[in-house]
Order: sequence, then structure tokens, then C-alpha cells
Amino acid sequence: MTANDKRGRDRIRPPATTGGGSVTLAHGTAGDRDDEGRDALHILPLSLLPLETPGLRRARLIKNVRLETVAELFNDTQTGSGQIRIDQLAKCFAPDDPAMRRDLHKIVRIADAASFDVYSLRLEMRRLNINVDEANALRLSDAKRAELTSYMRVFTRPLIEHVYGERVDHVGSMDDLIRLFAEPDVEEVRRRLQSTADRLDIPLHEIPVFLEEYADIFLSLAYFKRCLDDIVPDVQGFLVWMTELRQANEVRRDIRQSRMLDEIGRDLTDIATSITGRFESFDNRSRDFWRHMNADSFRSIRDLIVTHHLTIGGVLCGLAVKMNLWKLRFSRGGGPNRRLEFIRSEILPGLAHIRAIEQASRNNLC
Repeated sequence: MTANDKRGRDRIRPPATTGGGSVTLAHGTAGDRDDEGRDALHILPLSLLPLETPGLRRARLIKNVRLETVAELFNDTQTGSGQIRIDQLAKCFAPDDPAMRRDLHKIVRIADAASFDVYSLRLEMRRLNINVDEANALRLSDAKRAELTSYMRVFTRPLIEHVYGERVDHVGSMDDLIRLFAEPDVEEVRRRLQSTADRLDIPLHEIPVFLEEYADIFLSLAYFKRCLDDIVPDVQGFLVWMTELRQANEVRRDIRQSRMLDEIGRDLTDIATSITGRFESFDNRSRDFWRHMNADSFRSIRDLIVTHHLTIGGVLCGLAVKMNLWKLRFSRGGGPNRRLEFIRSEILPGLAHIRAIEQASRNNLC
């Protein structure tokens, strides 16, 4: 999260305005900011939505540390992050404009999403009948997709071995893989591709279409796995930071403070352990798919992963915004009282909700 004053507090700052009440939006390069939003768990660039009010398309929805959705009108190193409640958006733009009211209706509906990652947004927007060009808008940036190549090899390797019977070193991305399979140049490969098509109960010429769907499903898993790998070390560092706090006299003398820290530590440990276990289960299911590949097994693993998109996104988003603010706020230490206040006001709110989402989802993993 972005600091809003010299102490790094994430308070809401009123937006700057020009004559006539219009909002001055101080953003960086639009393309860079859109890519940042596409790749983030907690950011939704409003340019991705089919909005009629031009000025709105330069703003963003973000999740704050209390997991509330607010509108961010500007964000730069000089002025910080200009955040307002969503119900204040109309006042900043065109309160009496019917187009603004229609736009606000869409924004309010999508603001309830637990995470703003592109995979969760696809599901939410379909559910809400918000038409978006998913092929262009709701996809990770090219840079992020390239970054995930090493994660995707876990899922591409068995596919290559299944068809080629050996490792193919020049496959660097799923796009390379699709091209490789779309133009097989060896008779044995064609035979194996036909066998794969038969087992999936699809015509041979639809193999590239299957690969695109396969790529997207497992790219989503690779994306979430990368997010998890970034978050877990932060959670571990935060737990060590809390352990140090427990040694302070202010905490050792107050049983209520000690109990609060113990409960938060247990919750964070349980959440991190549980969601890590979910990913291990997905890995096992993907290996089973290649051992028993058929149309039903692919639909099963596809539906399993998609079903968990919303809860995985919600849990990771909640942990990410809290850990990001902790790192920002306490990069240079902090006394016991300041640490306790931060934990009470920023870490504790919403933590029980994150744990409840994860527990329910883990119980439903069958």
C-alpha cells in the first residue's frame, strides 16, 4: 500500500480539484499503471471496465489494509495516495450525469470482489453481467506472463513428455508450446497428438484450442503460486517481528496483549499452512490428470481450480495488503507501543475473515 503522509499512514486524503470541481488525476504512464493493476491482487484500474465517464477511467479501485475497497484518484511520490469512498465518486466528477450514475452502479457492484486479480475479476464480471473484452483486458501483462515461465514449466513438462516422449528445450512459454503442437513436424508426434485428441474426445485440429485453455488455467495457478511464494516469507518475517515484541515489558506485563499476539500468530500460521496445502493438492491433481487423461479428468481439474479462484485471490489479497503495509511502516524498526497499535488497528481487523475464507475453502477441497 502507498503511504499517505510522512509516517506512512494509509489514511484517506481528499482529492485535488481544479476550477469547476473536476478532479486532477496525477498518475504515471497509463500503460504502466494498467499493467501494474492487471498484475496486482489489490488493484483494479477502472480503465478495464466499460465506463462512460472519461475521467473515471484514469482512477483505480484498491483494497486498503482493512480490506475495504476505496477509489484511488491519484498516487505519486510527492502527494501520496488520494483515496475516497466509492460513494463520493459522483461528487468528484458529474453527480447529475446519468452516465455517471450508470458507471457508479457498475463500480459499486464490482467493489465487493474479495480480490482484484484478473482471474477473480473474470468470474465476478460474468456473474454481474458486466461485459469486458477478457482476451485483452482481463489478462496478465506480457511482463508478468514472462516472469511466470519458470512456474509454468511444472505444467508444460508433462504435456511435452506425453506427446514428444522427451524434453524439448526451446519451449520458453505457453505461446511457444502452442506453436509447437499446432505444427508437428514428426510423424510419431502426429500419432501421439492424435492419441491425445482421442483421449480428450476432441478433433485433432482442436488441440491448439485445448492447449490455450490448458495454458490459461495453469497460468492462473502459476500466478497465484508466485503470489504465495512472495507472501509466505513476509508472513514468517512478521511472526518473528511479533516474537520480538512479546519480549517487551509492556507486553509481558499485560496478559491481554500477549493473548492477542498469540491469537494473531496462530491465525497467520494456520492461514499460510492451509493455503500452501491447497496448492499441494492442486499439484497432485494435475499429476493425476496426466496419468488418467481424458475429457472428464480435464474438466474436473479445470473446474476445481476455477472454483477456488475467488477464495485463493481473497486470501492472498488480504495477506498481501497487510504484509505490504507492515514492511512499509516498519522498515526501520519501531517501539513496542507503536508496534502494538499497528497490530491492533491494521493487522487484526479482517484477519478472522481471511481465516474463515481459507478454512471453508480447505474443507471444500475434495
